[in-house]
Amino acid sequence: MIIIPAIDLKEGRCVRLVQGDFGRETVYGDDPVAAACVWKEQGAERLHVVDLEGSLAGVPRHEAVVRAIVAGTGLPVQVGGGIRTMQTVEAYLLSGVRWVIIGTAALRDPGFVRDACREFPGQVILGIDAVGGRVAVQGWTEKTGETAAAVAQRFAGDGPAALIYTDIARDGMQVGVNIEGTGELAEATGIPVIASGGVAGLRDIERLLEIERKGVFGVIAGKALYTGALSLAEAIACGKGGSFPKR
Repeated sequence: MIIIPAIDLKEGRCVRLVQGDFGRETVYGDDPVAAACVWKEQGAERLHVVDLEGSLAGVPRHEAVVRAIVAGTGLPVQVGGGIRTMQTVEAYLLSGVRWVIIGTAALRDPGFVRDACREFPGQVILGIDAVGGRVAVQGWTEKTGETAAAVAQRFAGDGPAALIYTDIARDGMQVGVNIEGTGELAEATGIPVIASGGVAGLRDIERLLEIERKGVFGVIAGKALYTGALSLAEAIACGKGGSFPKR
C-alpha cells in the first residue's frame, strides 16, 4: 500500500479545502515546492498534485509550479486539474510528470480519455469523485446522476494505469476513508484503485490493507498529514505490510 501525500494548488499556494468547497480553504504554505520536499524527506515515494483553479477553468493554471515540484523532488508525480486535451497531456508528460489524472473529461469527452490511454499507456489515471455515490465534475461544482462504477467500467478495457476514487463528503473532514465503497469499486471495475478522502489516522491505513487484495493499492493523504494527525513515516511503515504491487 503506497501512501501518497497531496499537494493542492490555489493562487500559487499549498491549500486544503473542506469537501471541495472553495469557500472553506486553509492555507498550509506559500511554497508548494518546499512542502513537496518535506514529504520527500519524510519518505514519500510519490506525490499527488491538484491544480484546483485548473479544475474549474478547464485548463491548467499552475504548470510552472508543477514543473518545479517535479524538478525539485525527483519523485514520481501524478497531476490532475484542467487536463482536457491531448496537448495538455503531452505537455505535462514531457515536463516529467509521471501520470496525468483525467476526471471531468471522463464524462464530457470519453473519446479523449480513450485516445490518451492508447497514446500514453500506463500514464493515464482516471479521477472519479463522488458524493452520495454519484459522480461530480468541474472541480466538484457540478453533480451528475452517474455512479462511480458505471463511469469507471466504460474505460476498463482501455487500460488506465489506475483509478483515484474520492468520496467528496469525507474529503478534508478526517472522518475515515470509505472502505466499503472503495473496495466495491475496485472489484466492480478490475482497475487498480487509489483511495482518497477522509483519511484520519493510522487506522485508515490498516483498514485499507484489509481490502488490498481487492485491488486497492494506494491512498492519498492530505489534511491528516498537514495537521499532524497522521505521521507520513508511520503510515509508510504500516503500508509496507501489504503485498499488492505498486504501479
